[in-house]
Order: sequence, then structure tokens, then C-alpha cells
Amino acid sequence: MLDYILIVVGFVVLIFGANFLVDGAVGVARRFNVPNLVIGLTIVAFGTSAPELVVNLVAAFDPSTTDLALTNIIGSNTINTFVILGAAALVFPIKSQIESRKFDIPMSLAAPIAVLLLAWLFDNEVSRIDRIILLIIFSFFMYVTVKRTIKRKDRQEEQEEAEGEPNKVWLSILFIVGGLAMLVIGGQLIVNSATSIAESLGISQAIIGLTIVALGTSLPELATSVVAATKKNSDIALGNVIGSNIFNVFFVLGISALVRPLPAYPNMMIDLVMVALGSLLVLIFVWTNKKHEIKRWQGFLLLCIYAVYLYWIISNTI
Repeated sequence: MLDYILIVVGFVVLIFGANFLVDGAVGVARRFNVPNLVIGLTIVAFGTSAPELVVNLVAAFDPSTTDLALTNIIGSNTINTFVILGAAALVFPIKSQIESRKFDIPMSLAAPIAVLLLAWLFDNEVSRIDRIILLIIFSFFMYVTVKRTIKRKDRQEEQEEAEGEPNKVWLSILFIVGGLAMLVIGGQLIVNSATSIAESLGISQAIIGLTIVALGTSLPELATSVVAATKKNSDIALGNVIGSNIFNVFFVLGISALVRPLPAYPNMMIDLVMVALGSLLVLIFVWTNKKHEIKRWQGFLLLCIYAVYLYWIISNTI
């Protein structure tokens, strides 16, 4: 029972730590007149994937828990697409922008395919060579995103929008330090507790990573997307999920492989196919109707597919 309590505490600490880190970093950036564009593409993007990154780094440093590093990312991306987008679409149909349809969603589809080719087909692991490829692709994604954003006609208006008075520098630095400390503590609690639960139940770390840990690290995306959908800012919900999926694979996995190679696990190919299927369905949904949106029934379909997949995972562990 203690392990279950500690894993919940770890998720709470992790999420609050990510929020403090983002608030502190944004405060410092604004004090030194860093453009909103740079803040959004770096600090905020890092903050939304900070839970996955910290859990992965903690898992990667321990050879006995490397399964969590891969399954956390694969599970998070599966939940992001099927559960979070599905739930958000049920609240309000999710519209897409032309840039997302032509570049972002195809990039999220390429992400699991890249991992499948690099890890499963070649050397049965995400190696240190693979990390270079992943990080190069991530750099290309960031370059295209920055270039695309600069060309937007409303860029000047967005930057001139009132932001409110930023925090004092010392308070922002305190948020950064405190946030980083909470991320480390929360990540350690989650990995240790998840490993202990898996051992006590005779369940593999891969299953724990694909379900419990993945769901916990996806909570920031879940909250952001559902709130955005309720406010009818559905394009934000789509951008949040797709951006997180790309960031998780190309950046978080790339950084994790810097620590040590991440070996493949049983059923990894099926899990990656599920991630690819989610992105493919989203791409089909937004291109096959005049409004270019994910409709409510399509959101329900995504949730049903994940329910069947989750049943398959559980039935194969019994």
C-alpha cells in the first residue's frame, strides 16, 4: 500500500515541480526581455515534457529499470493521442491548423516509425548512435517550427499582448531551484515505487511503464487539453498533444540514450504500432472533413480503441 501512496505523491510532486520550473524560467526570461516565441518553444515545451524527461533519466541511470525509460515515452504518447485527444474531442470538436496537418501530425507519425527502425529492426535497442539521429531530427523540427512561427502574420500582435508584471528575479530563481528539486524527488519516488509494485505483483516493468507511469506523466497534457477544449480553444489541445509526442520521442528519448543504451522489451513493436496508429487516425480525421477537425464520434472511437488495447495489455499479464 505504501508504494501506491508514494507513486501518487511522486506524480503530485512531479507536476507541481514542472509548474514551478516553467513559472520561474518564464519569469527570468521576461525580466531579460526574451521574446515570447523563444519562451514558448523552449521553456514551456520543456516544462510539459519535464515529467517524462525526469522519470526517463532516473530510470536510465539504473540498469535494472531501463524498461521504464522506453515504456514511459511509448505509453505517454499512446495515452496522449487516444485518451487525451479522445477526451478533449468529446468536450468540443478539435480543429486543426494547416501547419499541423502538413507538418506536425506527420512528424508525430514519423516518431514511432523512427524508433521502430532504429531500435527494433537494427540493434534491438536505442543506442548512443540512435540518440544522435533522434536529436538531429528534433533540431530540424525546432528549426522548422521557429521559422514557421516567425512568418506568422499575427506574430507582432502576439508579442505585444499584455503579459502582466513578471515575478522578481530572486523569486523566479527560487521557483527554478525548487521546481528542479521537486522534479528529481518526484521522479525518484515514481521509479522506485513502480519498480516495487511490479516486483510484488509479478508484473513486468514494461507494463507498469506503459500504464501507471505513462498516465501519471501525461497528467499535465491531459489537464491542458481538456481545459483548452472547454474554452473552445481546441487547436491548442491538438497542438499540445502533438507537440508533446514529438518532444517525447526525439528529445526525451534522445537525451535518455545519452546515459546508457535503452534495450527493447517484449511487445515493443506492437506498442509502437499503436502509437503510429493513433497519429495516422488523427491525420485521417483532420483531412477527411471540410472543417478539418476531430469530431466527437471520432474522439469516442479513439477512447474505445485504447480501451481494447488496455484490455489486451492486462489480459496478457494474467
